[in-house]
Amino acid sequence: MRKRNEKGQFSKTKVSEFGFVNLSTYTSPEVKEVNGADWIEYGADNNYFQFLIDRYNGSPTNNAAINGISQAIYGKGLNATDSNRKPNEYAQMVSLFRKDVVRRVCYDLKLMGQAAIQVIYSKDRSKIVQLEHMPIETLRAEKCDEDGNVPAYYYFNDWANIKKTDEPLRIPAFGMSNEEIEIYYIKPYKSGFYYYSPVDYQGGLQYAELEEEVSNYHLNNIMNGLSPSMLINFNNGTPNQQERQLIETKIAQKFSGTSNAGKFILAFNDNKDSQAEITPVQLSDAHNQYQFLSEESTSKIMVAHRIVSPMLLGIKDGSGLGNNADEIKTASLLMDNTVIRPFQELLIDSFDNILAYNDISLNLYFTTLQPLEFTEVDQTLQDKETIEEETGVEMSSDKNELTDEMADAILENLKYETIGDDYELVDVREVSDQNSDVEDWANSKIKKKLSRIQKFADFIKSNPNGESKLDKSYYKIRYTYQQGIPTSQRKTNKSRDFCKTMMSRTSKGVVYRKEDIDNASFQGVNNNFGHKGQNYSLFRFKGGIYCGHFWQEELYRMKSETEKYISKGKEVDTIPNSYQPKGSEYQEAGEAPENMDKRGAYPN
Repeated sequence: MRKRNEKGQFSKTKVSEFGFVNLSTYTSPEVKEVNGADWIEYGADNNYFQFLIDRYNGSPTNNAAINGISQAIYGKGLNATDSNRKPNEYAQMVSLFRKDVVRRVCYDLKLMGQAAIQVIYSKDRSKIVQLEHMPIETLRAEKCDEDGNVPAYYYFNDWANIKKTDEPLRIPAFGMSNEEIEIYYIKPYKSGFYYYSPVDYQGGLQYAELEEEVSNYHLNNIMNGLSPSMLINFNNGTPNQQERQLIETKIAQKFSGTSNAGKFILAFNDNKDSQAEITPVQLSDAHNQYQFLSEESTSKIMVAHRIVSPMLLGIKDGSGLGNNADEIKTASLLMDNTVIRPFQELLIDSFDNILAYNDISLNLYFTTLQPLEFTEVDQTLQDKETIEEETGVEMSSDKNELTDEMADAILENLKYETIGDDYELVDVREVSDQNSDVEDWANSKIKKKLSRIQKFADFIKSNPNGESKLDKSYYKIRYTYQQGIPTSQRKTNKSRDFCKTMMSRTSKGVVYRKEDIDNASFQGVNNNFGHKGQNYSLFRFKGGIYCGHFWQEELYRMKSETEKYISKGKEVDTIPNSYQPKGSEYQEAGEAPENMDKRGAYPN
């Protein structure tokens, strides 16, 4: 209401305008059913997983905590205490649970609170033949059935932008169908959450967002420039535009720059009475307040992740904990038992369920990153397997010793094939980096019209039944294990079990894809001859140091006329350049290790 002055007149009022900074409000994940949709949304905008990813990318403390804990969960990988007694089952487990798959599952479980595995069966569903990591943010649960089970999950690559016309792919849940592909969904039990599970650090997400906003404020403050530090008034009239620019340039040259920190404001006035007036708005004790917010955010994020010492994540702490080895050990034990182990047990229980389908029963555990002195060992336990299971430390001294039984079991799981009557051998050559490109070699030897072949030379058939990335619709590229010419450098003429098995297969006509060889290397086949028991490239180093064998590259052409096959017009994928053997890998593949530098020994 307007007020009157002493004379009864309405007084003039000044209107003040206020601006408000709206801080984003924190919301917990919302799980809801939507009419007309068969899936359950997660988050107010059905994009809560992306919210978690944003908090991971934006908060340095949250990022470090998730990375550190997920790495600790994986440790040095999946292992089994009874691997020596069950070599065949162990080899199958290693083949299914590849390191990259397990590592990604550990990461998703920590970051997203849940993880998913794509389970691929054989055509007759007699066994599981392959496991693949499924990005959890691409899945949404189907509404439960009458028995309260989730029958399937829907896949879509971008749920935030899904349209009514889009049709997400329905993939049955594990054990809920007879299809060749199912989804195994891994999540811990959380009260009140049925379809999805909130992350274990849920209470710290608002602090992760606060840390992100504080850093953004400081960055924007710097990027946009701080407040001016100088006001210059000219009270002898307002010059024209040209004179004004000249004066501004000269003053800028003299007073600005890094050595004259700060900016100035240049104002021109007709007189002193009309000079510009600046009223600074300052936040009282601003630096201390922002320092408090930063430290408080870091502290609360650590609490949310149950990290008892920042030193466990490589963050220097001035509390004294980081300077005491005993306290670090205590903190490490506490975190391992209360944080890491529950994640690992959840994963192992899930892995056991998957392996049970293939009648595989192993005592699985994750090999820890912790040194033995940082683990709790019951001195009354004399059984090495029990100690391994309890501590996650590999204790058995014979773990890396490849027995005849274990070698046969592992090699049995090395995929191979025999070339059928549909193909005939065209040419063979030693593997060398001096060789022409695989496609050029194939085209020249098969002797088809280049114009006819060129039309399809940029494609490769996509075949789930084991086609190599190096294959074309009209030829195959395979490799055979061959005996080299013995040299005087060889320490012994006795072949290793691995080489015996491989040569035996060669005599039976067995050939390998490049993928088969690389996959066997990744799984650790023959790693007892690797440096300190580590995995190594079988394609490059074959049976290991002093080995006298090499890989022979073989080209097979279809006997049927190429034109008839090509006329089907099947479009296939292009060959990935990254997969083409080249460089030292390609050169050394066709050379026996005994003829290499240091006879195939580790460089150091």
